[in-house]
Amino acid sequence: MMSGPGAPASPQQATKDDMIALAEANPDFLGKSIGFWDPLGALDTPFWSLGTEGTIGYLRHAEIKHGRVAMAAFLGYLAQSTPLVSGPHKFLPYKGYEAGLTPPEQWDAMPVYAKLQIFVLIGMLESYGEILDPHYTAGGLPGYFPPIKGKRPELVLNLYDPFGFFKFNTEEQKARGRQVEINNGRLAQIGILSILSEATTPGSVPALNGLIPAYSGNPMIPFEGQFSIFS
Repeated sequence: MMSGPGAPASPQQATKDDMIALAEANPDFLGKSIGFWDPLGALDTPFWSLGTEGTIGYLRHAEIKHGRVAMAAFLGYLAQSTPLVSGPHKFLPYKGYEAGLTPPEQWDAMPVYAKLQIFVLIGMLESYGEILDPHYTAGGLPGYFPPIKGKRPELVLNLYDPFGFFKFNTEEQKARGRQVEINNGRLAQIGILSILSEATTPGSVPALNGLIPAYSGNPMIPFEGQFSIFS
């Protein structure tokens, strides 16, 4: 599960040598087997005039965030496949709900306004996540998400550690948690993409053959059949 950082570190921009040392110090299977892996030379290609250190901060933050989204997607797919979620409901969770749909089909059945609400919430969280001092491209801690409790009336909990389970963790425990989160996020990205690949192209992932229901839509088109800016 997710294990985010507890507070921003003092401003200190990481270098490529720092990234190599960090990758090689990861004690888990992925860290030991892969180590430092940058086949496209991204760390040597400054993005948007950020410089090498700023680009490293951006890429580290992006990987952590993609891993978190993938973990949520993977667990969400499993939860939405259970009868508790996909089965009959006395009170429909949204207009147009149908029992027995697969997770991608459940998304397709949602009204446009319901989907837009989700995207608005994501945008709001993204904006709060960019209000950082220092920013992750300027020496801040990649993956750090600031407290949001009380920013708006509906925000009654923080996104990270909403119940305060990790507030007494030591710095060593927090550092270990970040390593675990990165590894779990990488596996979750492989996992959710494997599920979607098998669903859209049956037989494309031999290990999942016959386990994932087929899906005839396109998971990369979130408003498929409702509207398109290109039509």
